[in-house]
Order: sequence, then C-alpha cells, then structure tokens
Amino acid sequence: MTLAVRYTSARTLDTAPATAPEPGPGEVELAPAYVGICGTDLHIFHGDMDTRVAAPAVLGHEMAGRIVRVGPGVEGWRPGDAVTVMPLRWDDTCPACRAGHQHICQHLDFIGIDSPGAMQQRWTVPASTLIRLPGTLPLDQAALVEPTAVAVHDVGRAAVKEGEKVVVVGGGPVGILIALVARAAGAEVRVVELNAHRRLLAEELGLSTWDPATADITALVQRWTGEAGADVAFEVSGAAGGVDTAVDVLGVRGRLCLVAIHPRPREINLHRFFWRELSLVGARLYDRGDFERAVTLVADGTIPAQRLITKIVPLTEAPAAFEALESGGDVMKILVDCTDGTRGAAV
Repeated sequence: MTLAVRYTSARTLDTAPATAPEPGPGEVELAPAYVGICGTDLHIFHGDMDTRVAAPAVLGHEMAGRIVRVGPGVEGWRPGDAVTVMPLRWDDTCPACRAGHQHICQHLDFIGIDSPGAMQQRWTVPASTLIRLPGTLPLDQAALVEPTAVAVHDVGRAAVKEGEKVVVVGGGPVGILIALVARAAGAEVRVVELNAHRRLLAEELGLSTWDPATADITALVQRWTGEAGADVAFEVSGAAGGVDTAVDVLGVRGRLCLVAIHPRPREINLHRFFWRELSLVGARLYDRGDFERAVTLVADGTIPAQRLITKIVPLTEAPAAFEALESGGDVMKILVDCTDGTRGAAV
C-alpha cells in the first residue's frame, strides 16, 4: 500500500491509501523522495483555489525522486534514475503555445494543482516532464530545483545584468532564491524583509538586508545608488506595501518584476511609471532551460539548498507541516519525506 497527502476541503488535509496509475505510453512511474511545500500549496490549503482544485486532490510540485517503471515507448530513462519534474502539461495548440510560450499555455495543466501532484509514494507523470539530476546531488537538496527555476525565470524576465542594483521586496524562499540568482548574475542586491529570522538567514548567506519597519527604504536606496534609484525591483511580498516599495525604489527606466501572486487588484503609482519611464513585467513559472540552469546552480552550491531547508517531516506529518508554515515565524522551507524511512537523502 502506498500513501498520499490529499486536500479534501478548506484547512483540511488527510493521509490516505493511494494507487498510482500504471505508466502508459510515454509515461513513467516515480517514487518521490522529498516534496517541498510552497506558497501555492498554502493557498490551496486555505481553500482559496477551490474553483480550480478538485478535491480530494494530491498536492505537491517541488520534488525529487527516482524512476520506478517506464511505460511503452519511453527512451533514455530507466529505473533508478534520479529526476525532478517540470510540472507542466500544455496543449501545443492555443495561441500562447503557437507563439512559443508553452509554459503559459492558455489551457495549462499545472501538475500538483490541476492534476495529482507529488506528495505521494508513487506518482505517474509524462516522461516529457522529467529533468535529469546529477547522481551526486542529494535528493533533499534537489527538491529545491523547482523554486530555483522560478527564480531563474524571474531574473531572466527582469533582464538583470552585471553591476546593476537590485532590490528584492520579500525575503521568503522565492525572494531569497531570486536574490541569490541575481547575485550570481553579477548584480548588487538588497533584500527588504520584515521577518527577523528571514533577514538573519539572508545575511548568513552573504546578502544585505533592510527592515522596512525601522528604516526608510527609499532613502536607503537613494544613498546606496548615489540618488539614481535601483535598476530592478522584484515584488515578492504579495502585500500592497510591497508594491509601493518596489515602485518607489526604482530609478529612471527601472524595471519592476512582479513575482508574488496578488489575490486582489492593487493600486499602483502610475504617475511614477510615466515620470521615470518605468517598465513592469510579469513572471510566471519557467521553461526547460530555466530548470536545467536551476539544476546546475543547486548542484554547484551557488544555491545553498541545505541552508534553506528548515526541517524534513514524514509524509504522515504533512498536515501539521502546513500549519507550521502558515504560522510563519522561523520557518523557511519544509520538505515532506515520501519514502518509507529506509532511504537517505542521497538515495
């Protein structure tokens, strides 16, 4: 018998027996080892996505594991291979796909939201979603490849260049990853974050931080940039105040990259956009190139994945882990161990 974590209704998860479909043509069966809990999973847990998520729903899309079986016609993969999954299925027929933007397909199946996810002991997915992992990369650290791919895509959308001044508003897991990826691209980075624990972790990773509760962020940016303003700001907080900060810190022709999911419309200072000729870009998901770059960054230590993992819990304790993340505090990234307890992180 295998187990899965299922969302059943608002603020209710259970752990129930599950059977993964036998892999059909072009499919593989995986044994997920570690699955991260992300902000989208929390939105589902809160019931905010009930119009999209059909309960009972198996959650999870930040994962690493191994192939168990391959279906007919699958080539280049074999049981035992270490993999992560780019959890996207697109139709290849809609206008977005025809324009080459399959990752934002107009009929996108985001696996783990629109279809069963990785928080189970066996998981059947299209072989086309697989991303190979280096054999030397521990699977717990590899579970952070997916959010790192998000950060790679975000930094790419903002076209961050070497020597630019970058402000990241929001120092949660994705904000920290964006800061690290931007730094790897040669940018000078500052992270704006209210939570003291998150600021401390960022500083331990060599990032400079500012506390908006005790400092005038715009004034600090002006001093930092010689009155020019930042070249790029990333809004990762999801808060109205974060939007204001991200706009206010930008210099002439600065770029604002919107990363956070804002559940309701926000007021924005359009006069500032006019006066300084600012640009706003959205950043959603990733493509295969982003994922492959993320694998490299995690594997070579540019992304210190182990430092971002607060704790690992067994699959049966996943419901409690959601509540711990919801409370904030000193929690950064929690992984769910989907193994039977007999395998280590590097299996």
